[in-house]
Amino acid sequence: MRRRLQLATLLLLFTGELAWAQIYTQPVAEPPKPPTQKPRHDKRAHTEVEWLWQYSPSPGHVDGEENALIQDPRFLPFLQDTLTAPQSFWGVQGTPYKPLADTAFDYLSIPGKVLADDNRYLSITGSVFHFSPARGLLWVDLNPAPKNAVGPDHLVVFAATDWIRASRPTTDPLAEYTLWVFPNIAFGLQPGEPNHIPEALVRSLTRWTKEPLAGNGTVENITHAIVVDPDGTPHQVPIATLGVTKPEPEKP
Repeated sequence: MRRRLQLATLLLLFTGELAWAQIYTQPVAEPPKPPTQKPRHDKRAHTEVEWLWQYSPSPGHVDGEENALIQDPRFLPFLQDTLTAPQSFWGVQGTPYKPLADTAFDYLSIPGKVLADDNRYLSITGSVFHFSPARGLLWVDLNPAPKNAVGPDHLVVFAATDWIRASRPTTDPLAEYTLWVFPNIAFGLQPGEPNHIPEALVRSLTRWTKEPLAGNGTVENITHAIVVDPDGTPHQVPIATLGVTKPEPEKP
């Protein structure tokens, strides 16, 4: 009987030591390795613009539907996604300048026109609430850029006229204005090199800048023109580069 108890005790001790040995010799699991990340590639900014076409001229709306367009819930986000350059001409004195997208929305808040050219380009016009001399133009190329191009899918340009306060009152035909132009793709305006301003945009600017102001019928006297790259680099250019001409003097 005593031998059986001794044998049982030895077996129990041996089994316990073996179990602990198995526990302490169990290999430690390595932490999982993070998945291999693929190299990142720069992507073109993807912008949907086809929905804008529904507001272009139709038999019942020969000048388009700009009022309905600016109320479309997609319009302001579209401006915010597209117009990101800094601007330094529009804002409340003593406060930071407004973002360019908000500036464009202000400049289009009083409805003008939505015109279509060549079944491809849209020209959306308007002016600032309670200040019609501050006029805006949003120009959109609905055709996508080449697939191998770097940058946004579509060329979008915002243009605005800014009254030069040091000149004359806006009621005076000789009051001077600056034309600001903000493309979302740089035009490559380098000294001594050809620019890449589309002819269709120049034609649209020519037509728009010749339109008389609502109320007094005068054409704005644009004397300066500044093109601002998407990164904020300004380029002062001759007004003729953008298709602008001086208004004809009024006949006595």
